[in-house]
Amino acid sequence: MERFKQYLESVREGIRIMKEYDSKELILLHHNDSDGISSGAILLKIFQRAGYNVKRFSLEKPYPAVLEKLFAQNSGKIIVFTDFAGKIAPMIAALNKKKNLVLILDHHKAEESGDDSVINLNPDFFGIRGDRDISASCVCYSFAKELDNANKDLIHIAAFGGIADFYHIDNQLHSYNRLCFEDAVKAGLMRRGDKNGTEQFFITLGEKEVNVVDFYPMIDIAGGVGFYDEGPELGISIFLEGLTDEKFFKLEELKKIKDSLFNAELERLKKSSLNDTGNIQWFDVENRFSPMGVKMIGLFLGEIVNMDFIDPDKYLAGFMLVPDNVPGFGNVKMGQTKVSMRSSRKLSSKIINKKMPGMNEFLPEATNNLGGFADACHTIAAATTIEAGKEKELMQEARKILEIKIREYEFIKNVLEAKGEMERGEVSSFEFRKK
Repeated sequence: MERFKQYLESVREGIRIMKEYDSKELILLHHNDSDGISSGAILLKIFQRAGYNVKRFSLEKPYPAVLEKLFAQNSGKIIVFTDFAGKIAPMIAALNKKKNLVLILDHHKAEESGDDSVINLNPDFFGIRGDRDISASCVCYSFAKELDNANKDLIHIAAFGGIADFYHIDNQLHSYNRLCFEDAVKAGLMRRGDKNGTEQFFITLGEKEVNVVDFYPMIDIAGGVGFYDEGPELGISIFLEGLTDEKFFKLEELKKIKDSLFNAELERLKKSSLNDTGNIQWFDVENRFSPMGVKMIGLFLGEIVNMDFIDPDKYLAGFMLVPDNVPGFGNVKMGQTKVSMRSSRKLSSKIINKKMPGMNEFLPEATNNLGGFADACHTIAAATTIEAGKEKELMQEARKILEIKIREYEFIKNVLEAKGEMERGEVSSFEFRKK
């Protein structure tokens, strides 16, 4: 908890600077998945309560082309990013040129901005793991509560994001995500259940109670399938205003679109062979998932990664073209393709237990080497963008880096095993050197 106390001190300092900034005009940008939408809902509510005039945008990624447009058009404002941008703080600082005060509330791997006008409030700097310990929504709740203790009534939204972002890993809640859920239960905003020995999480949204594990995929669908049709706005309204029959019907309609497109692509993949690049299997849906947002390639990977036609020992990657249109920003020339990456339950276990490299150890580097854009990558889920047409080249570059990482992991494993044998008196120092 000492690390978290240190993190909260940095949050308080960020809030102090924000309060002293001479502007009440605030731009909020958040991711379009369950964690990002719950984070966006929390921040929208608390900033409105604090008297800020908020303009909110949902993004699939903080694309450089979008950021260039954002900072070219704004000055003297507060700009807040959540659930992305932690790693690209230096880029943001270069684009901002001290024209605005920027706050980043993220939980992915982070870099210092090197600029006092861009404040990166990321628990990663304090050794708190964003790929297991804390979601972006719980980061935002920590900020919200420090801003005003009255914001504690939003704890259930934070817990929802924490469950949505991590529960699928091992059907458990850990660390600060667990604490958010426990606090939400104590506040009477959520309740715990049990089904055949498996913990259940229930949340009341308006007058409807839902099981979070069953319902969070619908928020992902709202933000992903409905990205170009006000889907993120639908998700925000469900958190802040409640779930109605009309909203549920809209979610069901979006799910039908998703199921139809996913089923067609699944059949296509079963009839054809996946591309095989060493330890990576991959394919390209091009624009066949239109009109859905590119978030959906990651969700599709998640649905198929454990199917029997996928090699469970290989990383799985999928590409999808990024449209030249970003809601709220109009036409933005992208010329990019998004790659998402996932791993089977078998491979994920090895990654979590440090027996195989995490995706954040090789995909961002490979992407950067080819002039692409990398932000917000985790160990067992990652996504970057690259110039369209460089898909095969990226997979080859990723393979090259991954093979080096695997050899490093093998070397460390052998050294540790030999060290253990030596400590048990089972091997001489000469034999240890031979290993």
